[in-house]
Amino acid sequence: MPKLDFRLIPKPTPGRRPTRVAYALPTFFTAGNIFLGFIAILKTFEGAISASAGALGPNASFEAAAKMIGVAVLLDGLDGRLARMTNTVSDFGREMDSLADAVTFGLAPAILAFAWGMHYAAIPAPFLEQHIQRVGYFVAFMFLLCGVARLARFNVQANPVPKNPGRPDRKYFVGLPIPAAALLVVAVINSANSDPIRSLTLSFAWMALLCLLAFLMVSTWRYYSFKDLNLLHPRSPLTIILFASLIYLIWFYSQPTLLALAVIYVGSGIVIRIGGVIRRLLRRSTPQAS
Repeated sequence: MPKLDFRLIPKPTPGRRPTRVAYALPTFFTAGNIFLGFIAILKTFEGAISASAGALGPNASFEAAAKMIGVAVLLDGLDGRLARMTNTVSDFGREMDSLADAVTFGLAPAILAFAWGMHYAAIPAPFLEQHIQRVGYFVAFMFLLCGVARLARFNVQANPVPKNPGRPDRKYFVGLPIPAAALLVVAVINSANSDPIRSLTLSFAWMALLCLLAFLMVSTWRYYSFKDLNLLHPRSPLTIILFASLIYLIWFYSQPTLLALAVIYVGSGIVIRIGGVIRRLLRRSTPQAS
């Protein structure tokens, strides 16, 4: 049998333009992101109708909406990574990704957060019901508005620098990314078995959490971006074990695991910011003491 001479096979040109299929692949994931956000909004409406009819308790529609947004977070991370891997980053894809994030991680979580955590709270005084409902409208709208402002700032800033810059060899987000804020919202709902909040105290605590997320999205605090994490490079056995353990925990114990991951990431920016303030105070006090 004649041997194949690999020297005769043409090698790919380094500056070759990607094919149309390569450009369509990240857009396909972005379209899936928008679709999941649209379905999450519809499921939220179905859950609200079911709960208003008297079926209070674990709500399958709210649960489905939360899971749709959670899967969309995964797709949102894949479309950008695929675009960078295939060298198909474009202005059109960037703008479409931002619009998809505004729908799936801004509008859909805001509607779900209001329907699940504010609409069915028991209000002792009837004359306060309308005012508390308006407060809920405002808080949900602020979550949406701050998320959209975060996306707009991300698009117009080429090299944003956080207020507390970290190591120069690592990449950071300036402010909490809107997918992370949406993930914490749906993780809390999922961990509560999608049972709507009926306590006014818990409803106010839920509003406070949404206000905190809205503030973190428009802040200039540092959050790790994971963009320098290259999955194509070889990994150590310890890293493989950690990834496998994480997949196992998410598969069998999804509620506490996803909630813990979302809380740790959202809280990381707060801890880093507080640590930076403490270090600056210590530097100022040291010369005075000396």
